[in-house]
Amino acid sequence: MRILGFETSCDETGIAVYDDKLGLLSHQLYSQVKIHADYGGVVPELASRDHVRKIIPLIQAALKDANTSADDLDGIAYTKGPGLIGALLVGSSVARSLAFAWDKPLVGVHHMEGHLLAPMLEDNNIPEFPFIALLVSGGHSLIVDVKGIGEYAVLGESIDDAAGEAFDKTAKLLGLDYPGGPLLAKLATKGEAGHYQFPRPMTNKPGLDLSFSGLKTFAANTIRAAATDEQTHANIAYAFQEAVVDTLLIKSKRALKQTGYSRVVIAGGVSANQHLRQVFEQRIGPNGKNVFYPSLAFCTDNGAMIAYAGMQRLKAKQFDGFDEQVKPRWPLDSLPPL
Repeated sequence: MRILGFETSCDETGIAVYDDKLGLLSHQLYSQVKIHADYGGVVPELASRDHVRKIIPLIQAALKDANTSADDLDGIAYTKGPGLIGALLVGSSVARSLAFAWDKPLVGVHHMEGHLLAPMLEDNNIPEFPFIALLVSGGHSLIVDVKGIGEYAVLGESIDDAAGEAFDKTAKLLGLDYPGGPLLAKLATKGEAGHYQFPRPMTNKPGLDLSFSGLKTFAANTIRAAATDEQTHANIAYAFQEAVVDTLLIKSKRALKQTGYSRVVIAGGVSANQHLRQVFEQRIGPNGKNVFYPSLAFCTDNGAMIAYAGMQRLKAKQFDGFDEQVKPRWPLDSLPPL
């Protein structure tokens, strides 16, 4: 079976073709970073307009690269939510139009399920169920009990800023460009331990919920009182990153103990953070064998993860009707199991 997948939940237009026997055949991605950089964050209206401009050429390129025609497809998958409503509507409108014109089944995919299953795109080191999923991105921070595809229980989530959002906002306070998360991580490599001690929010309380708003405020106050030279900023970036990673590790280890599982999947844009990966590999399981994450190309939003997740739903005959609405807010644990 072969599927065409669309991702348009925020500021990346991703198109992919996935075959259940041959794997990923094509993967096209366009990022809107340059468009939004002048504003220091995503402007929803600009994001929607740019999806409109880019989606058709990317579909054509993906099909060409995969040597695939409409007749070869068994279905079309698209991101139904969560995300920016205008951006979601672009992907869903094009997906529905093509599904209707080509007489193909239509599959609406949960954006975070796409991230959660992204490690399954790898050729090796694929996690077995059950596992704990740490989903960390610019818009979401979730700790999920994953027994199987569609068998999700959210154990903890951010009650305010997501981890990636806190990275970006703190980077902005340090005078770094947008998107700031990767730049802050790069700056942190020049930092030194021992100069600043940031709190590990909510780790002294029971439960698995996360909070990063207070950590961002602590960073703002620290930056305001500190010198403005690059080394001082690097030391602050180092301390901030350590605090976020330690917090995520403490909560993840607590989730492992609570469930009795041994495996952790880290996915979402923040999973590209190399320090996060190194700490988890060192602190969870023997030699990092119980820690899984997607390759860097599939950490940020992309069509490949939507195509893969859509294929699983397609094979289970879980289709969308043409009257289905996009879902800007959509609880992950509301999905049906396969």
